[in-house]
Amino acid sequence: MNLDDVTAFQQIDSQDMIGQINGLPDQLNRAYELGKTFPLPEKRKFHSVLISGMGGSAIGADLVASYLQDKISLPIIVHRDYELPLWAGEDTLVVASSHSGNTEETLWAYDQARQRGCAIVAICTGGKLAGLARKDGVPLWQFDHRHAPRTAVGFSFGLLLALFEQLGLISSVEQEVDEAVHAMRNVQTNLGIDVPVTHNPAKRMAGQLFGRWVVVLAADYLAPVARRWKGQINELAKAWAQFEFLPEADHNTLAGLENPSAMLMNMMALFIQAPGINSRNQKRIELTREMFMTQGINTDMIVARGEGKLAHIWTSLLFGDYMAYYLAMAYGIDPTPIPILDAFKSEMASV
Repeated sequence: MNLDDVTAFQQIDSQDMIGQINGLPDQLNRAYELGKTFPLPEKRKFHSVLISGMGGSAIGADLVASYLQDKISLPIIVHRDYELPLWAGEDTLVVASSHSGNTEETLWAYDQARQRGCAIVAICTGGKLAGLARKDGVPLWQFDHRHAPRTAVGFSFGLLLALFEQLGLISSVEQEVDEAVHAMRNVQTNLGIDVPVTHNPAKRMAGQLFGRWVVVLAADYLAPVARRWKGQINELAKAWAQFEFLPEADHNTLAGLENPSAMLMNMMALFIQAPGINSRNQKRIELTREMFMTQGINTDMIVARGEGKLAHIWTSLLFGDYMAYYLAMAYGIDPTPIPILDAFKSEMASV
């Protein structure tokens, strides 16, 4: 498909996914400011934070935990399952984050957190979680967003960031948020649908991914961005992808670059780099990419833009969203509906 054919995009993209991607800088800024207006849980001395969520809600939590690793003294655990770990108790802040408010794993975790006397904050657009929070007197952070959960990553990140700041668990990061939003808007000038392939790196990258098995590798605070890219390729382009984290991948994944050779020759390995990550990890990324290429595997590298960690996280995330969108256009597939996930959820609900 011609990735400069904007008219064709409009015919394929039935629910304006590109509009949601374009709006991510504003969404992040709006969510962070909105979070300063919501009620807080009772004052306690927290020893840990557990964020229960799936999909788009969980990836926002991953990004926050990664960004705050050198800014907060409490461990932040992202929980993608039903049963809470045994250690979660009265000194644990549990954030139940569900875009729809109906995610069954999150509702299960919420119920357990109530039984154990955890401090709880509920983040959602409505649904069962909102009803339970109102009934139980739990602080409810309800926001309005009527598109797919994966397009609400600015909310799932920005609200959490504001929560930690309002609780006094971190110092103000307002300047970093402003810088990240500014950097995102700057990179958008080269990524939009009206920018031709010759000047649009996200369109060119999508062209490289077409028809290939994709693996995304990153390290340090950019590791969750690799996971986000994987998820967006899955959900927007309905294409297979996986993610790997460095340095762990250098202790096992490299050994698997021999078989099955036919599949590996059709792989595309993407590396996400930034000047702020650990210098040893920067060297690992370079050497790992060289070894992939030595084995005959196609590779490419994206370097995050902007100043500081938050800008690096969000500019690289934004690039991945545009890239996945253009890959969906290349496959001629609507990036918003996901019939197979809807069918699976219906099956689970009937059991």
